[in-house]
Order: sequence, then structure tokens, then C-alpha cells
Amino acid sequence: MTSKGQEVIQQWYMEKNWEQFPFQAEMMDAYLGGYSGLLNAPTGSGKTFALFLPFLAGFINANPDTYKTKQNNGLLMLWITPLRALTNDIRKAMQEACDEIGLPWRIATRTGDTPAAEKQALKKKLPEVLLTTPESLHLMLAQKEYPKLFNQLQVVVIDEWHELLGTKRGVQVELGLSRLKNLASVGSDNRFAVDSLQFAESNGGSRGNANENKNRPLPTAHCQLKIWGISATIGNLEQAAEVLLGNDFPQEQVKMVRANLEKKLDIRSIIPQNIENYSWAGHIGLKLLPEVMEIVAKSKTTLIFTNTRSQSEIWYHAILDNYPEYAGIMAMHHGSLDNELRNWVEAALHAEALKLVVCTSSLDLGVDFRPVDTVVQVGSPKGVARFMQRAGRSGHHPGATSLAYFVPTHSLELLEGAALKEAIKAKIFESRDPMLLTMDVLIQYMVTLAVSDGFRAEELFREVKTTYAFADLSRNEFGQLLDFITSGGKTLAQYDEFLKVEVENGLYKVNSRRVAMRHRLSIGTITSELSIRVKWLSGGSLGTIEESFVSKLKPGNTFWFAGRSLEFVRVKEMTAYVKKSNSTKGIIPSWNGGRMPLSSQLAAVFRLKLDEVAHGVERDVEVKALKPLFELQQKLSHLPQSHEFLIESFKSKEGHHLLFYPFEGRLVHEGMASLLAYRISKIKPASFSIAMNDYGFELLADEDIPIEEALEDASFFSLDNLIDDIQHSLNANEMARRRFRDIAHIGGLVFTGYPGQQVKNKHLQASTSLLFEVFSEYEPDNLLVRQAYNEALAFQLEEFRLRAALQRIQTQNIILKVIERPTPFAFPIMVDSLGREKLTTETMEERIAKMARNYGAEGVAEPAERKSRKPGITRKKGF
Repeated sequence: MTSKGQEVIQQWYMEKNWEQFPFQAEMMDAYLGGYSGLLNAPTGSGKTFALFLPFLAGFINANPDTYKTKQNNGLLMLWITPLRALTNDIRKAMQEACDEIGLPWRIATRTGDTPAAEKQALKKKLPEVLLTTPESLHLMLAQKEYPKLFNQLQVVVIDEWHELLGTKRGVQVELGLSRLKNLASVGSDNRFAVDSLQFAESNGGSRGNANENKNRPLPTAHCQLKIWGISATIGNLEQAAEVLLGNDFPQEQVKMVRANLEKKLDIRSIIPQNIENYSWAGHIGLKLLPEVMEIVAKSKTTLIFTNTRSQSEIWYHAILDNYPEYAGIMAMHHGSLDNELRNWVEAALHAEALKLVVCTSSLDLGVDFRPVDTVVQVGSPKGVARFMQRAGRSGHHPGATSLAYFVPTHSLELLEGAALKEAIKAKIFESRDPMLLTMDVLIQYMVTLAVSDGFRAEELFREVKTTYAFADLSRNEFGQLLDFITSGGKTLAQYDEFLKVEVENGLYKVNSRRVAMRHRLSIGTITSELSIRVKWLSGGSLGTIEESFVSKLKPGNTFWFAGRSLEFVRVKEMTAYVKKSNSTKGIIPSWNGGRMPLSSQLAAVFRLKLDEVAHGVERDVEVKALKPLFELQQKLSHLPQSHEFLIESFKSKEGHHLLFYPFEGRLVHEGMASLLAYRISKIKPASFSIAMNDYGFELLADEDIPIEEALEDASFFSLDNLIDDIQHSLNANEMARRRFRDIAHIGGLVFTGYPGQQVKNKHLQASTSLLFEVFSEYEPDNLLVRQAYNEALAFQLEEFRLRAALQRIQTQNIILKVIERPTPFAFPIMVDSLGREKLTTETMEERIAKMARNYGAEGVAEPAERKSRKPGITRKKGF
């Protein structure tokens, strides 16, 4: 039988001339049936309305006669998104639906971009629906009497859950949901009591007096609050639902709703006309600019996706230089640009006022730009799901075909294009592994609750244990965290700065207004290089760039940012002041963390494609185009099949080169290179320089490398003593120290400063390094130090993938080829080796060209693309 709410929604669909998809009808039934769960739907399929409209139907069912009457409903729905840019678009769509249905509701947003006056207004009266971010949710939890905000809350929706899963922001969401579930189960005005004394005794310390209601039983997490996630397709959807709902959620109340819509994709690779002369190495791709602009000219609106902010600036600048007629109808969009500028770009896209936008992942998610009919991906996106997300920006409405072009930045990257197509066809998508026991996030959350109304230890311990992230948290570990926030732990007890939380009758609470204010300013898990705001001398903001880039500028220097040529004037406090420059030359800012490693799924399909090449299979246009390159590789060395592992060796005036080809991704290669170098050095002491890319890595030494002897040893690729060997081969202490900087920031060990008065980056680095050394020496079992080492292994070296790669190599036939000069596989890695520290007055393109001439590989350099590079001291890799 159709309910009143369903009738109203069906009538609305008819008035819009829209058809309800089967998955939307299934979602309606699941929601009205009282279920929580995960909605799996591709971008542009109508997934926002799939969840929002059932929520409206549920309210109408509960208020069939009065739903059009304006009343003080309180906050009914909380909608959490990973990007602030998503909230405005979703808010407008929701508000329009409410207005048309006749619901006198207000849909509002609360993010870091929300003006202070609006935030104050939200404190006084909340809307029925609030769109926010994980950070803003935790800021709400840091308010006094925050339970009153959620008195009437019926549902929490986590949008783009696949983007949050596997990150510390995702853990933030898990913790926030655990608190909201608790509030729903016990009632906002009836916080249950616990035996805090008993808890303290189990940890060997005193935690204040027992509460008078200590014998009251703890409730289960059973609650009326509905929790729904929205996720694009990933490899571990079931686990994603488990992480979202927590390990205490009754399985009989959980549903997985799948759209099962075949998104029509038209993916085309742009093939260089003369592949023999196309760059063997590079990461800019501008040689194909004329071909790209032909596509742009034929399209109504195009998004050109680049993988880094620097690359987007370079492409935007190149297009203006070569196609000045696009001035005024082209824009740029990336995360470092000022929010007003980004909002203008999004509004202009909606209004069909722009023909072209050069962008980064800042436009990956959720925003509906119907005028966009073409997407161009410059360089490999390094992941199947990421490419699907970006391709879906075109034809972003149900039934439309997404048209996406793949632009290789170097020859071998064309094979990644073929692998992307194959992976999408076979529905091979990356998994997002959840993060576990992130103690820095938990410490921040504990202080957040202490800043507001306080918490009781046993209640919080049991509540936190219901999350997937902290299911294995022990009482002893939780006790250490309590010691840490109240007394600074074993090491910092003598320093008042670290004594943040006080215990009053078993209630953990922050009483210092200064501590509370500084904590609220620090809530969040996004850490990056300290940013400097860029402003015109005459007023107006352009965005932010990293402090390390600004520190290298002198007054009068010209640089390109936000698509403009700027002259640097001065830095005052945390602002770089600039004025317009007429110079056509200038450096382009670089941002840390730009290079993404090849995902394990895409790497596996890449190896499959390479095996087809080795067997002479030429089904893909990309493989056919690459035939001259593969023939040269076979002539100079070997094309490895799936059961073979290729190693190349040759000697040059630089020294003795060894090149290995696991085709497993940059981060895995970094760890494997250091590991194998260490194992070789046990046979014969040597110093190595290391270079790597996503396809392989190089070891370079001054003397002969005993590779034959190493290969005869069964332990060379073995997993035996792997962790010990990694720690010996790499500076594990330094890797952990770098991870500890972010952990210390999130955990509140360092304060980055007040708005406009941030602490300088070098001072933060010095502070965190000192803390790391103190903990390591005096408290080796410190949970945050242990976390730093674990994160270094898991994320910097991808230890799990490294193990899998070594196991695979152990089953393969080793092919050792002595070559006379670099092969098509080797040359890109050796270009990367130019990153070894070397004082030189040659530009990068001159050095690549010289390398090509020296090794008889003319035609492989890409000098025209490297104008933005300036000579100087480059990065060193090695021991």
C-alpha cells in the first residue's frame, strides 16, 4: 500500500517529468522500512534524491495533515560531505525540492566557508537539514550543551563515503557517529552514569570519585537514528558499510542498495602521431596540446583534469599563450584558489558561461555540471575509480553518456590508458582499506568532548569500542590516552602546556578558556605544508600557496598563480602581497604530495596488458600505436611475460646500473629498491643511488654490483626478516619522524597558531622533532610514536603491497639482461634519477636531451614542456 509520503513524492516526480529508477524505489522502501545501510550508485545517477526524497516521505507520513505548516522542527537530517564545494550544489537541489513539494523548510550549510554571522545564527536556530563536513560536525560536538542540537535528529547521511574511508577524516566520521548513536539511544537529557572508579582501578590509577549512579547498566547502541552512506563503486563495499555503521549495529537493520545502472562511458586515448618520437618520460603532456584543443573546440564545455595543482597552472598558462581567444571563456579550479574564485567558476559552469575549465580533484566529486559534455584526463589518474569519477563529470545526469579522453604524458603511459579501459570493462575497482587505532584522532576527539560538556571514561571507552577503527582498543591503551590528556603522560607531566583536561568527580573536562579556544581552532585531520595567503596590494585574495615556495621568492620575482602573472612584493605576517606583472615568464608554485602512485588494481591490469604485448596480442589501439616502442624494447633487451621478472644491467660513465621492473607503483618500488640494495650490500659493501617510477627502479653504484651472486641466494626476494631488513635499509627513524609531525598536529601536541598568526613551518618541524626524540628516548612504548612507525610502513612504503610483490616475484623466472644502452623501459626511470642531488647550471630539458644523446636515444626528450623548471639543486634519493 502506498503511503501519503510516497504519493506526494510520486506526484512531484510526475510534475518534473522524471522517472523514478528501480534503485530509487528500492531506497524508498528500505528507508521507510527503518533500515540503515549503504547506497551504491554511480555519479550522475540521481543518488542525492534517492536518499533525500525517502526522508521527506517519512516526515510526511508522520505528519500527513500538518507537513505544510511551518513549525520549529529542529535538526532532522545531517548530511556530511567530504568537500565544502559539494554543499552549495546539494543545498540548492534540496531546497528546490522542498519548495516545490510545499515543505516550509530551510536547508543550510555549515562549513569552514560559512560566514561567522551565519554560524552564530545556526547556534540559535538550526534548520531541518544541515549540510556540513566531518570537521564542522566535530566543532558542533565541541559546543556547550551540544546534545540539544541533535534532540530531533532522525538520519545522518555520509555522502561520498568512499572518499572518506581509509582516511583519518573517515575515522573522525566514525567517532562522530558513535556519539550521535549514543545520544539517540539514551536521550539527550539523560546521560547515563558509569563506575569510573572501577575503570580507573583496572588501569592502575585514580580517576576521581565514583558516580552515585554507578550501578546503572550501560545501554546498547540500539537506536532509532538512521545512518546511510552514499558510495561510488569500490572493491570492498560490504566492509565499507561495516565501517560506516560500526560493529554494534544490528545486522537485521542493515540494507545494501545497489543502483546496478550501467554508466555509458566512451573513453578514447589521444594517440601521438609519431610514437617513435614521442617522449619516453615526462609528466606534463603539453606536446599534445593542439590535439586537446581540437577536442575542446568541438565540445560545448570541457573539463581538463590534471593530477596536480602545478600541472593545472602550467596547462592554463600554456593555453592562454597559444590560444588567446579562450581568454574570458576559460577558468581554472583547484584547492589552493580563493573560495570566492572557486564559487564563481562553479556558478559560471552552471550558467554555461565557460567553455573550458582546467582543474584538479577539486572538481572530482558530486557537483552537477550538466553543460559539461567532455572530460580530458591529462596523464594517468593512477586509479580506476578516480578515472571513473572524473569521467562521470561529463554527461552528469541519468542515461547520458560520459565522454572522456586520455592524454598520455609519455609513451608507456598509453599502456595505462589501455589498462584503464580493460579494468573498467571488467569492473575491477580499488578497495579502500579502513584505518585502525589512529590514536591521534582519538586524542583530539576526547579533548573535543572535554571542551564541551565533558565525558566519563567508561562510557566513552565502550562507545569508542563500537567503532570499526577502535574495536581492538585495549583498556590499557585507553588509560594511556587518559593520562596523556590529563597529565601529559609519563614524559610531559612537568609541562603545564600539555595538561589540558581536568577530572572532577569522574567527569573529564576542559576548564581553561584558552585551551578550549586553541583546540576548537585545531579540530580536523587535514595536515599540509603551512599555507600563505596571496593578496593583491590593492586588496582582494587569490588563494594560498605553501610557505616553502614563498620563502624562496625575492621582491620583484615573477610567478604564475591563479592563471595570472604576479610580481612578488613582500610578506607581512602570513600574507604574500603581489601586484600584476606583464612578464610572460615566471616560475609556477609547486605543492607537496602531488605524485600519486599506481594503484594495485591498475598495476595488475597493466601487467596483464604487458603480458599480451609479450605474446603478440594487439587488440587495443594503444598497444598497436606502441608497437615500435615494444619492438625496440625487445631488440635491446626483453619483453617480460607474466611468469617472468626482468632485470637489466649496464655500465656507463656514471657507474654500474641495475634496473628492476616489478610494475607495482612508485611507493612499493621505493621500499623494494632500498631493501634489495641492503641485501646486496651484505654480499659486498656498496653505496647506492636510487631512482624509481611506477614501472620500476634503478640502483646505481660506482663499482660492480654482484647481482648474479645475489640472485643465487634464495633469500634475495624472500619475506624472511622483511621488517628488520626494511628498517636497516631505510632510515626508518626519519620516516617515522616525518609521519609524527602530522600525528603531533592532529593529537594537539603542537599548536599551529591563531588565524593570521600561524607558527612558522620551521618552528613546527623543530618542535615535533624534539618531541619525537624525547618520546623515543624516554617513552619508547608511546602510542603516538608507535603509530608513526606503523604509518610509515603502511602508507609510505605500502608494506602489504610490497609483501605481495615479493611473493609474486619469487614464483617468476628471473630474466637478467646485460644491455648496452637504456631501453624504453629504463629511460624514464633514469630521467627520474636526475632528481639525485647535483649542482648544475643546466636546465632539466638540457640534461634530458644530453642523456638522450649520450645513450643514443635521440627524440625521447620533451624540452618544450619543461619551461617552468629552473636549474638548481635537485632532490636526493639514496643512502
